Amino acid sequence: KIVDAAKKMGCREWNISGGEPMLRNDFTEIFEYITNNSASYSINTNGSLVNLKAAHLFKKRGTKMIPLYGATAAVHDHITRNPGSFEATMQGFAYLKEAGAGFIVQLIPMKDNYHQFKAMIRLAESLSRTWRIGAPWLYLSAYRDEGINEEIKRQRLNAKDVVQLDQPDLSYEELIEEEHSCCSVKEDSTLFSYCVTSGREFHIDPYGKMSFCCFIKEPDFRYDLRKGSFKKGWEGFIPSLPARIKGDEEYLNNCGSCQLRKDCRWCPVYGYLEHGRFSAKVEYLCEVARENKKFKDYWKKNHRRYYKVAGLTIQVDSDLPISDTTFQPKFKLFEVDGPGEDTIFIKHHFYLPDIDGKDLGQEVYRKEPWAIYKKENSWIYTGISSLAYDKPIHQLAIFNHDYSRGRIYNKIKKPFREGNLHSLTNFPTDQILLAQLLAYRKGCYLHSSGVILDGKGFLFVGHSNSGKSTIIKILGDKAEILCDDRVIIRRGSSGFRIYGTWSHGEISSISANSGPLKAILFLEKSGSNSLELLKDKKIIKDKLLACLIRPFVTAEWWEKMLLLIRDISNEIPCYMLRFTKDCNITDFLKQI
Repeated sequence: KIVDAAKKMGCREWNISGGEPMLRNDFTEIFEYITNNSASYSINTNGSLVNLKAAHLFKKRGTKMIPLYGATAAVHDHITRNPGSFEATMQGFAYLKEAGAGFIVQLIPMKDNYHQFKAMIRLAESLSRTWRIGAPWLYLSAYRDEGINEEIKRQRLNAKDVVQLDQPDLSYEELIEEEHSCCSVKEDSTLFSYCVTSGREFHIDPYGKMSFCCFIKEPDFRYDLRKGSFKKGWEGFIPSLPARIKGDEEYLNNCGSCQLRKDCRWCPVYGYLEHGRFSAKVEYLCEVARENKKFKDYWKKNHRRYYKVAGLTIQVDSDLPISDTTFQPKFKLFEVDGPGEDTIFIKHHFYLPDIDGKDLGQEVYRKEPWAIYKKENSWIYTGISSLAYDKPIHQLAIFNHDYSRGRIYNKIKKPFREGNLHSLTNFPTDQILLAQLLAYRKGCYLHSSGVILDGKGFLFVGHSNSGKSTIIKILGDKAEILCDDRVIIRRGSSGFRIYGTWSHGEISSISANSGPLKAILFLEKSGSNSLELLKDKKIIKDKLLACLIRPFVTAEWWEKMLLLIRDISNEIPCYMLRFTKDCNITDFLKQI
């Protein structure tokens, strides 16, 4: 009845947990009913009760998570205090592998098994393609039994180990604004306003009591589904809870005013489990917060850089340290100290996510080196090879809808560690990303060289061998060179500007500067020198479109580009420049 009622309200995903859910005699019936009536599921089980029949049951697509408490029977059984549990869990893993039911091994580190943690990782890797850390730190028991809680405290790792095991993801944390924190207090002092108003989850305990969070154990804050409907619980009872749970003076004088609040893993429910009060601080988490802050400060200094091009600031984060030699020296010209008004975020990871059997969405493009998929509001790029024998992907990137955020996954670390990379994205060229970003910001890349002369920008447009680099050589030191092969045009508040880029050709002289675009000159090598003003807008648009740098294109991208090219052709004077190697380009530019 609960499953049907929740589905009617829109529930599509279920997480089945416990205790140990498979202890129930009717587990199979419940599991099948839930999974037959939902889009996806996950289950947490200790694996010791998995037999071959259950393993085949778990072949249904979903997430199966099974904990490991040691690398040997002696340590594992010591933690579980159940002799034979290690052997039973290993047998459960074997049944799942035999049935072809994929699973995630969860490692639960604590003091009595931490000496085996590396061995636990090796064992997990031998059991499954996927493992994770299930709980880097331990919260106290809801039973509030002093003896049990003292045992839990004794098993807690020191704060530094906790942070090393569960390193903060700054890229994600900074995406979530402070006022959207589930632990922030509004002006009315309600502790759980964000959790409830923005939450899409509910929790039901084994007794039919429902709330918005599995850690909420107080009976007054759980709704009895045996006496009321799911609809009333979801629409009436849960929304009423924030007004009943407020941060008092204890909170305001401690966690509510702490400078380490952003670095802390404290939540009111942990305060309640530790001390019986939602407003209480947890000293152990204060220690973790201090270590977290140290880690973040180190990480920002050694794993992050900022680069600015065409008014866009690109924040580059990396799992591996970034040194002064990670990227080619040319990028130093574009490096800045911090974020800008329009900041793009990319992060490098050095492993490939397991995508076997995963729904990547609709394939919209396939040509080496990329196969590209569209899934909801994300673009997924998978790096593919043209070699018939090289089937696995070697790189994967996931971008949001407008390419302003991306995570890039690389199979090997060596190129990044060796350094001297020629692109920030570690792609064949950064234009793959920048050309997409510019489309949303009234800008584009053109096959062109560009200079600034007397404070004005001039763009020389043409394909390979049209003379872009030759023009730069002729100008010599008479003008500031932006780039000899790829230049960006972008509309600003005062009109169109051209910007230097690091995508140079024959001539390595580049600049991160920009200038107001005075004129566009289409190049044509000739036996004589002449400058002709072009008046036919169609000819101008055709020439610009022919030299437009095109990433993976969509109808939306083309619409933006067509409008932009139309505006450029209408607002910027365009010329046909026919020239010889001894042409005095400066005179022509001054004439313009």
